[in-house]
Amino acid sequence: MIPYEKSKNQYTPVCQIAIIEAFAGLEDPRRRAGQRHTLSLCLALFTLAIAAGNKGFLAIGDWISSYQNQLIDLFKPPKNRLPSYSTIRRALLHLNYEEYSSRLARLFEVQPLTGETIGLDGKVLKGSYQLEDDNPNSDSHPAIMLVSTYIVERGLILEPFEVDTKTNEIKAIPAVIQKLALQGVVFAFDAINTQKKLVN
Repeated sequence: MIPYEKSKNQYTPVCQIAIIEAFAGLEDPRRRAGQRHTLSLCLALFTLAIAAGNKGFLAIGDWISSYQNQLIDLFKPPKNRLPSYSTIRRALLHLNYEEYSSRLARLFEVQPLTGETIGLDGKVLKGSYQLEDDNPNSDSHPAIMLVSTYIVERGLILEPFEVDTKTNEIKAIPAVIQKLALQGVVFAFDAINTQKKLVN
């Protein structure tokens, strides 16, 4: 479904500009040649499709097709064309997910409240590693590890933090807590992170 609000006896789109502006200026990892759709539009459609309960890019493509007319009226893309699910997938391949999540949290005004519990957990980003030694234009790299943060009581995710490849989750969590700079909340994490240095 596409969100609308009633105003002056007419239905007008909710956050038509806000969700586009939320991602404006985000670094676009795609090549400029052949681009037909802005990164902001791709991310806006991706965000709405996931919020509507779609899982997987094929499902996102079906959702865009089902609501094509409403989405065109909402975003007014050039030549009335919407990006395909494969275009959205390519836009996400090398996206800065930390920045995306940060902007998303600001858009929806997701902020912890006093007394709430903030869960922290280190997770390896599936499929993020690359093992390649026969291509001089592509360097091999280990899997990306993120420290995810979320509000336990409401099940809302805050921005994730990428762990440096030269360190680990145990060393990253103190920096994450310091960066969050929250007071009056309870931090919860795995037993492996109950280190004396963290308490100090």
